[in-house]
Amino acid sequence: MKKYIVEFIGTFFLVFTVGMVVNQGPVLGALAIGSALMVMIYAGGHISGGHFNPAVTLGVWLRGKCDTKDVVPYWIAQAAAALVAALVVAIVAQKQGGWLNFGGTSDYKVLPSIIVEFLATFALVWTVLNTATAKGTAGNSNYGLAIGFTVFFCAVAVGGISGGAFNPAVGLGVLAMGKVSIAQFFIYLVSDLAGGFVAALAFKATNGAE
Repeated sequence: MKKYIVEFIGTFFLVFTVGMVVNQGPVLGALAIGSALMVMIYAGGHISGGHFNPAVTLGVWLRGKCDTKDVVPYWIAQAAAALVAALVVAIVAQKQGGWLNFGGTSDYKVLPSIIVEFLATFALVWTVLNTATAKGTAGNSNYGLAIGFTVFFCAVAVGGISGGAFNPAVGLGVLAMGKVSIAQFFIYLVSDLAGGFVAALAFKATNGAE
């Protein structure tokens, strides 16, 4: 249960940050989001692994560093945290659209969104696996910074193309805030999970049988 609580807390603050800074400009917003992820990883990574992202959980599970029994509970904790974060954003910031307003619209183009969400999530999960789970980097203290800055550079580079979720839980949160359409959420869901899946395959291919 401790692991699931940590996943809830970390995902909550990540999605809450996304909701609160989304209109602060691409660089400042991306820096805040990447920093929130970094801090939450350092705070809770030793308990749950600091996934805070269903795509990361999928990749870490495929890599063999997450128990099968934890995958669905992690996903549930992450999704619940995203919805609660969306509610808190609606209350404290009085953001237009309210809470659980699944009628949001977004004008992101489909194919570019699919491509950049897949690539950015691949980069994120690839970084997680190589800095936080590989034998060659075991015991390092910089994995949280590396992971947070992966989100930062990806958000700056391609956030304007897709909205920059790179995380199905974040996608659910911004959907619940009324900031994206249901169709865009499904792009996040499928592309991000696919990115995590392929990143795990690439890790296993390049690192061999550890």
